[in-house]
Amino acid sequence: MNDKKKKLFAASIMLLIGAGLAGCAKSSDDASQKQVLKLSASAPLDTIDISKATGYGQTGNIFESFYRLGKDGKATPGLAKSGKVSKDGLTWTFKLRNAKWSNGDKITADDFVYSWRRSIDPKTESPYAYLFSGVKNADEIAAGKLSTDKLGIKALDKNTVQVELDKPIAYFKVLLAYPLFGPQNQKFIEKYGKKYATRSKYMVYSGPFKMTDWNGTSDKWNFVKNDQYWDRGSVKLKKITYKVVGNTNTGYQLYSQDKLDMTPLSNQQVKSLKNNPEFKQYPYSYVSYLSYNFQAKDPTVKKALNNRNVRLGLSLALDRKVLINKVFGDGSSLPTGFVARDLAHDPKNGDDFAKEQAVSGTVSHNEEKARKYFEKGMKEIGASKLTMTILAANDNANSGPLTQYLQSQYTKVLPGIKINLASIPGKSALDRAQRGDYDIYVSGWGGDFNDPITFLQIPLTGTSYNYGKYSNPQYDALIKKAEGEDANNEEKRWQDLVSAARIFNADQGVTPIYQQTTAYMQKKSVKGIIHNTAGTQWNYKYAYIK
Repeated sequence: MNDKKKKLFAASIMLLIGAGLAGCAKSSDDASQKQVLKLSASAPLDTIDISKATGYGQTGNIFESFYRLGKDGKATPGLAKSGKVSKDGLTWTFKLRNAKWSNGDKITADDFVYSWRRSIDPKTESPYAYLFSGVKNADEIAAGKLSTDKLGIKALDKNTVQVELDKPIAYFKVLLAYPLFGPQNQKFIEKYGKKYATRSKYMVYSGPFKMTDWNGTSDKWNFVKNDQYWDRGSVKLKKITYKVVGNTNTGYQLYSQDKLDMTPLSNQQVKSLKNNPEFKQYPYSYVSYLSYNFQAKDPTVKKALNNRNVRLGLSLALDRKVLINKVFGDGSSLPTGFVARDLAHDPKNGDDFAKEQAVSGTVSHNEEKARKYFEKGMKEIGASKLTMTILAANDNANSGPLTQYLQSQYTKVLPGIKINLASIPGKSALDRAQRGDYDIYVSGWGGDFNDPITFLQIPLTGTSYNYGKYSNPQYDALIKKAEGEDANNEEKRWQDLVSAARIFNADQGVTPIYQQTTAYMQKKSVKGIIHNTAGTQWNYKYAYIK
């Protein structure tokens, strides 16, 4: 998930007060009426078309795939009642349970085949089409070289889906918990044509909830319990209501009035509310980092950014503890490298990948060493002065304080450097970064699934999200090995990825700044929310009001 897709949908919840007769026991109907979650969202939904979505933070509750994402990023039962993989890791076979769409139609194997072909079709322009890479012929189809019917998925019968891979994918099961890989109802899509997914009524749903009252631009919408859902007995909530809340001050006012029972907090609110018993933090696998343009237009800047000593100087000059605790104050955490913590754990000893990737002296604060590295690098490129521009989006709360801190700190610590700031709207900043029109870009990445490769695919030579054109043959070879010959050996693959990450971190191919944590106020009556650091963050299937 890139920085375009990083916005988290805030959640808020309210226990409704039901009318009842004094002295009478509450009926089950009365209890059901109170099972309503009231959530806020930071922005309107762009789309509910799973082929075209740029994230599934909340819509993972209305769409389901072969699996669902449960606690700790684990794949739990979804529309598949069983799944097995061949010994060579190249063929997966799924048996579907007796599940129905929200309109009562049976969910069949053909619905998965149709959905995958629709998403991989270049005409659909799915922003997540790259996640199909590794499925047989997916890359060629996405490039327009083969027709979609050549994709490695087929229906063996109405209840059996077979998927063929070009190479083993170690994280394939957890990847298939992503709604992108779920089914779509071809008959329904063809019935509504261009109207499909433009309103909530022009959509059918496979998840625990179905959507109502969304017209494509609404600032209010609802998820209501899907009575056709295969596991509806586990769903306690009757309804989830959403309202777009433009800022955290308004959100906190609504929360204080019991109109919201969960609301995200600003940095200043965190400082004043962090000791409140209803204060809660939800970490996320989003890592903010400095992307260096190794093909910068200015020849001196290009030489400097291609020099490892200069990059190390830029990293060690930063006091990330001051930045996180005093400048932000929102509970964000220190990075150990490019891959986020709490994302994946060593299959042998359970250690966090973030711990194993760490390279001493690369993201610590040491101004004396920063100056020495920087001066050495500048001497190596034959320059005494360096003027660079830091490009950043100006549409998030941390952007202004962060860029001002970078400018101040670099000017103070590194001799001969001048930093200009280009703080512009997010879309414009992203467009410039994608064109390679920058020196240093304040970028970021959030994991799409719970495996280190969701981060480590970015720095590979030639990938679309490698805006700065970083390239390291040794790094590329280790990733290729992890995804090729060692793909079926869990421990060897893990060590390949650790080794690759350590190369990238030692090289400071990008400079990590912080890992995001979002703070909330949450009523104590709200129970059972499952939050994950990657993929579909919010799972309300088991949520309830106590």
